[in-house]
Amino acid sequence: MTDWRHDDRFTFTGPLHGGGTASHDVYIKGNGPPVLILQELPGIGPETLSLADRLVARGFRVYLAHFLGPFGRKSYVGNTARVLCIRREFNIFARGRESPIGAWFRALTDDIARREGGAQLGVVGMCLTGGFALALMAEPAVAGGVASQPSLPVFGGDALHIDADQLNAALEGMADKGPGLAMRYRGDRLSTARHMKALESAFRDQLEIVEYEGRKHALLTVHFHEPAYQRMEDYLAARLGLAPAP
Repeated sequence: MTDWRHDDRFTFTGPLHGGGTASHDVYIKGNGPPVLILQELPGIGPETLSLADRLVARGFRVYLAHFLGPFGRKSYVGNTARVLCIRREFNIFARGRESPIGAWFRALTDDIARREGGAQLGVVGMCLTGGFALALMAEPAVAGGVASQPSLPVFGGDALHIDADQLNAALEGMADKGPGLAMRYRGDRLSTARHMKALESAFRDQLEIVEYEGRKHALLTVHFHEPAYQRMEDYLAARLGLAPAP
């Protein structure tokens, strides 16, 4: 267990698409406009906590949802077992529809907005959760979504991890609030060029896509890329009305 010092923590229970509910912890740290971080598969390790701390230092209030793997350390060995354990909430192969946990994410954004007195929030998704950040822009509570190395559906080809109604709702939200942001390493084999082309085709001018040279994967954490982080930070600051850094 890490000694990362959060300011508060609560357990959020919300619905899943198709019935049932899920309960997961959400950690809070910082003061300022709210940003929800949706974690990656290996667990919330030091790199994810560092990402949260960078956003806190910039003046955001971070909500860090913990729904998978260890907290404070990452583990790649148990990835297969983890995917099997979360199959009730995630269907990583689903094409043309979203995983059940999408409803939980939506309910969580509403809850955060309520806790923040009605303030809108930004959402950052990574790899497994990348595409959800874009879908969540359909929600009134969400002012901006950042998809870092979005990777679902696995082996999806040109398919997206979202259905037509959700896509149209996200497009309407983006038309009102401004485009979403998607980023990847150009040589990433998990977040593929084909997938990004599919996103570009679906979201058209409502999605800004930025690609960085390299063959790594986790832009904001394990394979940290400073320009990608800065692009995300600037995007969130603009959407949430945070004053420019001195």
